[in-house]
Formats: sequence, C-alpha cells, structure tokens
Amino acid sequence: MLNTADEGRRLALRVAGFQAAAALLTAAVCSINGPRHALAALAGGGAVVLGSLVAAWGAFGGGVAGAGAALGRLLLGTVAKWLIVIAGLYLAMAVWQLPAVPVLAGSAMAAAALVVSTRFVMKRSTTRTSA
Repeated sequence: MLNTADEGRRLALRVAGFQAAAALLTAAVCSINGPRHALAALAGGGAVVLGSLVAAWGAFGGGVAGAGAALGRLLLGTVAKWLIVIAGLYLAMAVWQLPAVPVLAGSAMAAAALVVSTRFVMKRSTTRTSA
C-alpha cells in the first residue's frame, strides 16, 4: 500500500529537495550579478522550502485521524506555509533590503519546482511494486 502517512512524508521530503535544488540553481545563476543577488535568491527560495516543510509536517504529523481532522491539518499546514512564505519575502525585501527581483525569482522557481517535481515524484512512487 502506497498511501500511508509514512509514504506521504517521504514524498513531501523529496519534493522539498527538488525545491531546494531549484533555489540553489537560481542562486547560482543570480550569483553572476554578485553575492548579494545570490543571497536574495536563496532567501526567497528558502522561504518557500521552509513553508513546504512546515505544511508537510502539519499535514502528516499527528498520526492517523478521521477525514475531518486530516482536512483540518491540511488546511492549517497550507495557511502556515503561506504565512511563512509571506514573512520570509517581507524579511528579505523590506528588512534585509535584498534585491527584490532575485528574491522573487528564487521563490518562483522553488514554487515551480513543487509543480514539476510532483509529477516525477508521484510517477516514481506509483511505479513501485509492493509484495
């Protein structure tokens, strides 16, 4: 059976890994303009990765529960994710005065990696055979 909470946690960690790789790649490209731009891309991408990890922890933490509790945890995790992303972007651009374009590029690439990696991660998980 592949729809256990344990499998969900593993999938979420793989997706977060893809997001982190996308943020690092964006930072590497932005480093052409200097280390401040690379740091900005890392801050934006890092906010999205941290938010995704918190959302996964909220959705899959707490063990087995009924449908209502599971939906509530999923919604609470999603709200926490976006609060973390918004706070991270605010800190990067308003408080730390990092360049806005690399911050937004890092967060956009990490968010896009979520969409793209979900296809690959889910395809890989469904091709496994269980005995």
